[in-house]
Amino acid sequence: MAAPYEDKIVTVFDGALTICWKRHPKRDFAFEATFQLDHPALAKFRSGKPPLHFHPHQEEYIKVTEGSLAVEFEGQEHVLTSEDGEFLVKPWAIHRLYTLPPSAQGEDSSTHGNRVSFQASGERTEEMYKMDYLFFENWYGYQDEMIRDRKSISLIQTMSMFDAGGSYIVLPWWVPFRRRTSQILGILIGRCLGGLLGYRPFYRKWSTDWSLAQSKMRTSIFHWHFAGRDKLE
Repeated sequence: MAAPYEDKIVTVFDGALTICWKRHPKRDFAFEATFQLDHPALAKFRSGKPPLHFHPHQEEYIKVTEGSLAVEFEGQEHVLTSEDGEFLVKPWAIHRLYTLPPSAQGEDSSTHGNRVSFQASGERTEEMYKMDYLFFENWYGYQDEMIRDRKSISLIQTMSMFDAGGSYIVLPWWVPFRRRTSQILGILIGRCLGGLLGYRPFYRKWSTDWSLAQSKMRTSIFHWHFAGRDKLE
């Protein structure tokens, strides 16, 4: 676990989301995220839920410390509070996380429903492409820039970053071999086609550990030419 990430605080979405990286002795990443629910920057996210996805190689752990957080897990919505303890998302499980509006927050919120905080962490794995600090800071950095510049989020860019984070957007339920097909398509579009079109999973301007980002990109023939770019793009 890289020392530069310990207790580093990242603020995105004009202050609507604050992330504090934490050190964990047994996991590849750990952070605490706090959403300011009454912030106007979150309005765009409430208009639609984040994509359903899964990660084949890691268990993910979610623990709410304040307010209420919705987790859609294998087709069922779970509203988590601080009383629920740690929620386990197993590998290959289809899921997504999203905030609820202030009116739907529980009475345990000390800010009268205007704030939600939760801890997230992921199981350690030897896979090169996985959820880690590098993935999350690039993913949140990209979303932050798109909102700030009032641009639409690119599906190919999203799939490129998700693939490098060991995560894959799920295809509709009627697709044969849904999970495996989604993973293959995520690699073909996110990594192969995305790399050929100039999309990359990591950017210097968002990467605390750029040397790690370079080493990851050098493992793919579709990204190796991006690894030598030190310019703050």
